[in-house]
Amino acid sequence: MDFNMKKIVKDAGAALSRVVQLTEEKLGTSEKTELDGHFENLWERAENTKSFTEKIVRNAEAVLIPNPGNRIEDYIYEKIEKKRPSRLSNLEYLGIEMVEAGNAFGPGTAYGNSLIKVGQWEQKLGQTDRDFIGSAGMCFTQPLRKFLETEMRTIMKEKNLLETKRLDLDACKNRVRKARSMLGQPSAERDLRIAQSEFDRQAEITKLLLEGISSSHAAHLRCLHEFVDTQARFYSQCTTIMTDLQRELASLSGVPPTPNNSMQTDDSPTEDMMKARVLYDYEAKDSTELSLTANEVILIKDISNEDYVMGKQGSKQGKVPRAFLEVLS
Repeated sequence: MDFNMKKIVKDAGAALSRVVQLTEEKLGTSEKTELDGHFENLWERAENTKSFTEKIVRNAEAVLIPNPGNRIEDYIYEKIEKKRPSRLSNLEYLGIEMVEAGNAFGPGTAYGNSLIKVGQWEQKLGQTDRDFIGSAGMCFTQPLRKFLETEMRTIMKEKNLLETKRLDLDACKNRVRKARSMLGQPSAERDLRIAQSEFDRQAEITKLLLEGISSSHAAHLRCLHEFVDTQARFYSQCTTIMTDLQRELASLSGVPPTPNNSMQTDDSPTEDMMKARVLYDYEAKDSTELSLTANEVILIKDISNEDYVMGKQGSKQGKVPRAFLEVLS
């Protein structure tokens, strides 16, 4: 293999010089060219964007695919650009086992028949879950990961190149200051002008890329809306599936389905109570009063006291001052 030893030695020398220069800058013994405030703000925003996008993608993928092994497998298949073999969800595996167990126990028995029915609906729920994972990946995690691997990687590369140009510029400035003879000074000044020109050009390129982060944020916002819409559809489909399953199980057993009381809480208003919004924080003075937090909604009813009403927070009751409340109904 043909090595260019001169170039290798020259590059190694330049790298060593930059290390020395960085060390001197940190020790305060060497001058450092500072970038303008606008550029520094753009760079700080870019660094935050990179850091938080990485965390969001990592945690979103962990939510969508909890099994780390499956995530690694998907990543490998994506990198080698091969289609991943179809993989059932855990709910589908559960459903399959339920159906097999039901057939083994006897479809004619109440338990066996119910296992088969539940297993079939669990498989349907698992398919819905797989569809959600695929949709959420396409509309949210994949675009964000692509941003990190393309746009953000380009920005980091150009920023590193800018740092190299800055070190070269500062090295030229030092050489000009140290030039003693009139013969050496013109050469050093020429090198300085070239280094300054290259630094300014690279700074402009990097700044344009950093300003493009605003467009990336707008694109990520659209992805976020799509993710929420996809998640909302998924949970709605799950609710429909489970409600249908409850109804079918009830028809098999002859027992009416349990009503969904998730919306009926201890905070539902009764005939003698009204809803009220708390205007300010309030600390209870004794055990007969309730502590309040601004903007929470509680139930109240009048008592024979001009300054207080009886309040209810879930299972807790106590007096609360009227002046701290706004009646809603």
